[in-house]
Amino acid sequence: MAQFAVIGLGSFGATVATELIGLHHDVIGIDSNKKYVESISEQLTHAVIADATDEHVLQELNIQNCDAAVVAIGEDIEASILCVLHLKNMGLKKIWVKAKSKAHHMILTHLGVTKIIHPEEDMGVRVAQSLSYPMVSRYMVLDDDHYIVKVQLKEAQNGMRFHQLMDQNEVRTLLHKRGPEILFSIDPNMILQTNDILVVEGLLEPLRRLAKHFKTE
Repeated sequence: MAQFAVIGLGSFGATVATELIGLHHDVIGIDSNKKYVESISEQLTHAVIADATDEHVLQELNIQNCDAAVVAIGEDIEASILCVLHLKNMGLKKIWVKAKSKAHHMILTHLGVTKIIHPEEDMGVRVAQSLSYPMVSRYMVLDDDHYIVKVQLKEAQNGMRFHQLMDQNEVRTLLHKRGPEILFSIDPNMILQTNDILVVEGLLEPLRRLAKHFKTE
């Protein structure tokens, strides 16, 4: 179990905070907006109405002892930058920050934060990927051109043998799931069924070629 601080409890920050709680971590949520704090206080380990641009306040909340902080301050770029500066002065090593604009991103880059997040752009990419490849229920980017993809098989793949669908060297199957059963070693002659789940890993172009085998509704 790790301890995280989420600073800014608007839509994005609240989602991050509750997801971390769901993963069994301790989360302290901070926002100057009483309404935001009260709406999520019962779900978090601690929820505090506070000004994150005041370094003394952050120190009193022991944010320096957290494993990481997510700065999710929305519209106020100045407040976001001040908060980041305070966190770095306090010695926090892992700082993820929501960026509002290109200028904000550039400043954060110079401040040396761990990761800069563009929620709207990231969501746009995910929506586009889902529209383009409806059989992909989830994916994770390993680097710019390398993905792990979760695929749920459709009726069109029912009755196919595993090797007919996946017989290409560029894409590696990490696991096959059918109901509660998970297989990490898969017989090439296994008969696939509708709603089987495959988790595969590979470069983007081979994954695109694999996608052509899926007929979507």
